[in-house]
Amino acid sequence: MKARSKAASCLLFLLSSAPGIADPNAPVDAEQYKNAIRVACVGDSITARTGLTDGVPYPAQLGKMLGEKWEVRNFGVSGATLLNHGDLPYQKHQAFQSVLAYLPDVVIIMLGTNDTQPQNWKFKDEFAEDYKSLIRKFSELPSKPRIYICHPAPTRKGGNYGIREEGIVEEIPIIARVAQEMNVGLIDMYGALKDHRSLIPDKVHPNTAGSRFMAKAAYKALTGKEFEEQTPGTPPKAKASPADSEVRPRGT
Repeated sequence: MKARSKAASCLLFLLSSAPGIADPNAPVDAEQYKNAIRVACVGDSITARTGLTDGVPYPAQLGKMLGEKWEVRNFGVSGATLLNHGDLPYQKHQAFQSVLAYLPDVVIIMLGTNDTQPQNWKFKDEFAEDYKSLIRKFSELPSKPRIYICHPAPTRKGGNYGIREEGIVEEIPIIARVAQEMNVGLIDMYGALKDHRSLIPDKVHPNTAGSRFMAKAAYKALTGKEFEEQTPGTPPKAKASPADSEVRPRGT
């Protein structure tokens, strides 16, 4: 009986210390990294800010907040969908290959907004599995990145460009379930902006001030701390990805 109890205790210890069992929402321990922590921000034009005149993207603001110990790169693609049957599947864009080549330590994924367009959302039954597929491909990288997925930002007055608030609300429990099943972190960008919709001037894309709320939500997820300091001046843009020259304004 004692031997069996001891074996059970050893098994419990191994499970609790296994990499995949750790709390996926725990802060990133910056002290565990010898070099700058590479953060890849994956998303659509709400991340990229491509073709928009008003808006410092959240990755640039996040990089400024985090400081020199972190390297935040923007891999957003205007018009990108999470759905592989969507208009512009992220996994089929060169930016996806650029993220893989970057070997990030952290991946933040915010996709789903363009998926709510009618021609894309008709494939909504595939949304969860396509999200899991994307997560698996990042998790298989040799850099073994911490992965965070995000509830999409809300829209203003129902949406624009065919993007529907009802679809975004419908995605939220799906994304939460995917995060739980895949044991990845979850960042509530919807909650960060829902009471600040006046900062979404075209009803879909947050402006600089709106993107700051998103950056602060990501900062808290990565560090476990609220960002209180007022950063002087306008934050510089995040480093461009090799695919940036290929990105054209489309949808979000």
